[in-house]
Order: sequence, then structure tokens, then C-alpha cells
Amino acid sequence: MLREGTVKALVIGGGIAGPVTALALRKAGIESVVFEAYDTTADGVGGMLTVAPNGLAALQLAGLEPDFGEPLRHMVMADAKGRTLGRISGDPSRVVTRAELYQRLRELTVAQQIKVEYGKRLADVTNDENGVTATFSDGSKETGDVLIGADGIRSRVRAIIDPQAPQPEYVGLLGFGSYAENSGVHGDPETMYFVFGSSFLGYWEQPDGTVAWFNNLAVEHPDQESGNWLERLREAYGDDLPAKQLLAHSSEVVAAGPLEIMPSVPHWYRDRMVLVGDSAHAPSASSGQGASLAAESAIQLARCLRDIPDLPTAFATYEQLRRPRVERIAARAAKTNSDKRGMGPLTRLLMPLVMKTFGAKAFTKDQNYRIDWDAKVS
Repeated sequence: MLREGTVKALVIGGGIAGPVTALALRKAGIESVVFEAYDTTADGVGGMLTVAPNGLAALQLAGLEPDFGEPLRHMVMADAKGRTLGRISGDPSRVVTRAELYQRLRELTVAQQIKVEYGKRLADVTNDENGVTATFSDGSKETGDVLIGADGIRSRVRAIIDPQAPQPEYVGLLGFGSYAENSGVHGDPETMYFVFGSSFLGYWEQPDGTVAWFNNLAVEHPDQESGNWLERLREAYGDDLPAKQLLAHSSEVVAAGPLEIMPSVPHWYRDRMVLVGDSAHAPSASSGQGASLAAESAIQLARCLRDIPDLPTAFATYEQLRRPRVERIAARAAKTNSDKRGMGPLTRLLMPLVMKTFGAKAFTKDQNYRIDWDAKVS
């Protein structure tokens, strides 16, 4: 049971999910302290990400207005010869750097006087009937009523909840990204293009005319690979359009890192501990839903803790609200990853029909998901 009076939550992880969780808890009337393992803030760290409409709605419930980054209203699927295979339009997403989203959330936590402590790497957790105590690697301790693991795909809290919990799995794809100038490739700045050819490539034109692009390349052992990645990408894509022009007019390429996915996590909670965000569910980047699902889970966890005083029941209800949705999206992303060359010839042939009949509806269903904050959780 949550004790009567002021409830204190210990939020482990100060990236994206942690601050959103703390903001949602504050809205629910629950005080929290965020503990970040690194000694300093993560200003300027990270690449680009897309926050889908459902994620924007969740962030807005936490107090963050959807005015960051750039709007993205349309998605176009094409082949490497420039032929359109399908198109999806709907409520706008936002394309943003992780650094900008992180900064906006940090500013909001400061404005709401939510305490964030740095250099607090979690070592262990103990529970009893009176509360939960976190012990950090510097020897310090903190006690609260509930401990929330928002510490990412390599979560320490997940390992404490279940020492046999699965670890993230590499999906066989290495992600890259860069910017091309004067490439001759143009498009609507509010449209992202997904090209399926020798390998997958996505791009969009920025307001200044520069084209931002990202791609996946099948690499069996990324930690053992080295060399000139830009040249390797040019060779891999060959005469694919518009990859050939974009790569020719890019002076450098940034390796975004291996694409990883979390297998189904058997235990999301134990005692007074619970997981949120990537620590519990991390679909691969191909889902386009990682940050959005983390924000949703933060909101739903706060609602459950607000309305259900019995912790085991609150945690179980939270998991029931979230697990089916996040695992469905993760499974779809895994299927997308299964064809490491992007799309076979038969799929390319049938894509226009598939998109017209099923694709838009299936894709937008997840983006249309909204949480009713005011509805009581029972």
C-alpha cells in the first residue's frame, strides 16, 4: 500500500522517460526525485528522432507543448527508381533532435521544481513494508514509497526486479545518418520519404534546403567492423535513387549505432519497483514509436498510482494497460527488420495495393491512440 499523506517516488534515469515520468507524477499529485547515473546533463547528445501524434499527446499531458522540432504531416513510400508505392497523411508528428527534446524536458522539470540529482548510478534496491531504499555506487542512499526504473534499454532496475530478465538484442542492422547539400534531391519539408531498394533509406528536406537522411545497413558484427562507412554505403546502394545523389553530396556520415530491440520482458514490477519506457519495452527504431510509447507509459503509470492505492494492483493495472499495445508495435517493427535489404520484388509490386487496403489504417491506428487523463483508473 502507498502510505497516507505525501507519496515520494524515486525515478531512476534522467534521459527522456525519467523526466516525463516525474512530470506526470507531479500532475498526479505525487512528488518525485530523478536520479541520473552520469555526472552532468546530456546536452547535445543523441541523433534525430520522430515523436508520433500519440507521443505528442502524451507529452502534452505532461506539460510539454508540441512546438519543438519540425512538423511532419506526410509519409511517402517509394522504390529505388523513384516510383511511389504508398502515401500516409494524418495528424502531424515532430522530427526533433534528442538533444532538443531532452533540453525542453529538463527546462520543464526545473520550472516545476522537480529535483534531479546527477552522478547517482544505481547499485542496489531494498524493499520493506515501509518503503523502498535505493543505494547508489557512491555509497549514498535514498528512501521513498515507490521506485521507477526509467533507466533505458540496459536497465539496472530491470535486472534487480528479475536477474533472469532478457537483454536487448541486436537486429542485424546498423543505423547511419547525415546531411546532403546541393544534391538536387527535393521534397516537401513536411513529408518524410521512405525508400526501399538495395537497403532502406529515409530522408526529408529541411527548411533551409538541406536534405537530412538516415538508413539501415545489414552488418553482422558491428563491433568488429571498421573503415570508411561513407564509401561502404555508396557501394552498397549503387545506382539506387535518391541514395546515390544523397551519398555523393554528403561529406561525412554518422553511425547512429546498432538497432536493438527488447524481447518481451516477463516481469515489469516487483515489490515497490516498476519499469517504464525502454527498460520495459523498446521496439527497434524502425517502429518510429520508441519515445512516444515511453511517454504514454509514463502517463499511464502516473494515472494508476494516482487512482489505485494498492501498489501491486496499481502496477498490474498499468501493465495490463500497456503490454498488449507496446508488444504489438514491437512485433511489427521486428517484422520490418526481418528483410534487411528493405523489401523484396514481390512486396514492392504489391505495396500500392497493400497500402491502399491495409497500410494506412494499420499505421494510423497506433498514432490515433489518446489517453484520457481525467478518466479514473479502476
